[in-house]
Amino acid sequence: MSANPEVIQLDVPTYMADVGRRARRAARAMGRAESAAKDAALLAIAAAIEEDTERLCAANREDVAAATQRGLSAALLDRLELTATRIAAMAEGLRHVAGLSDPIGSISDLQYRPSGIQVGRMRVPLGVIGIIYESRPNVTADAAGLCLKAGNAAILRGGSEAMRSNQAIAACIQRGLEYAGLPRDAVQVVATTDREAVGLLITMPEYVDVIVPRGGKGLIERISRDARVPVIKHLDGVCHVYIDDQADRDKALRVAFNAKTQRYGTCNTMETLLVAEGIAAQVLPELGHMFADAGVELRGCERTRAIITGALVATEADWTAEYLAPVLSIRVVKDIDQAMDHIAQYGSHHTDAILTENYARARRFLREVDSSSVMVNASTRFADGFEYGLGAEIGISTDKLHARGPVGLEGLTTQKFVVLGDGQIRS
Repeated sequence: MSANPEVIQLDVPTYMADVGRRARRAARAMGRAESAAKDAALLAIAAAIEEDTERLCAANREDVAAATQRGLSAALLDRLELTATRIAAMAEGLRHVAGLSDPIGSISDLQYRPSGIQVGRMRVPLGVIGIIYESRPNVTADAAGLCLKAGNAAILRGGSEAMRSNQAIAACIQRGLEYAGLPRDAVQVVATTDREAVGLLITMPEYVDVIVPRGGKGLIERISRDARVPVIKHLDGVCHVYIDDQADRDKALRVAFNAKTQRYGTCNTMETLLVAEGIAAQVLPELGHMFADAGVELRGCERTRAIITGALVATEADWTAEYLAPVLSIRVVKDIDQAMDHIAQYGSHHTDAILTENYARARRFLREVDSSSVMVNASTRFADGFEYGLGAEIGISTDKLHARGPVGLEGLTTQKFVVLGDGQIRS
């Protein structure tokens, strides 16, 4: 498979139909694959990625150079870049997934019925999963690993800006699959940058069982609007941290600062800080200095600007902004009720946190905030599949049906009823 995105000239509809047919065949083989074979493939892919670190970095440097010339934003360039550390993390994630329990074939809730039959539920693969993503070439390895472990076939369509990187990673995946005796078509990385491929992928229910889009809001809105295949998604990551007036000051400073500055271009980065009026004068001056030293632009309500010198005026649009940049909006609120009202009005149901030592308020926040991840005294940056013990994640879902929050192995499976009998007939 070539690492040059310019050399492949295809009849896209014919090509995508062929990809779909091959994925469907591979999905049947993956559904019956033994855990040992799947784990062997994952470990072999991890080893291949580590062995090819320099080749992956070289391909990625070409992608980053081309993306820089095209004027991609700093946030997208950060997501696109592969470093030796990030490559090592990809391999570690694959090994972690290999070490997880295989969910396929497990039977739960097995119960005898009055007729004598036993009824339970067996966990089974979804089938063929299409993943559409921008930048982040690490998604290629993460998605492939999770789909393989959960017994699925995957069709991966990365962004044109990462084509060289993705094809280089795909070569490692193919080697691992071959080593374990699994079908090469179990993971296919779409080998064209033609946007028509996306439109075809999301409208092939005969070949594809679910679509997972990862990227900007525009991409996900388009996929959600046009898809004829079920979609697992989130649109925005407008994440909040609320500092309660019964928070531990030092803890609040540390967690709020980390939630914003540990990494700017991720969907679980804090974008709005809410501070109870009873503690605002104690924490905002210090936080203002900390964020200023880190180069974070602050935009605040009137009460915030009275405390933090130099903070800009926060407009209505700031409360719904996913900056993915060193910019933070701050609002002083009366109490936990006003904080939760703000989150309900402006939030994206992704990740929200409360910093408090009051147990009752923490319980209220956990119960009443309608987000896929809700936290107490922890940075929103922990809303991540690896940190949750899922090995990796294929994405984060803010939907309420099928999967919610970081989507790991269980989110890539479904259940079917199984019935065990001994000749029973229905009277």
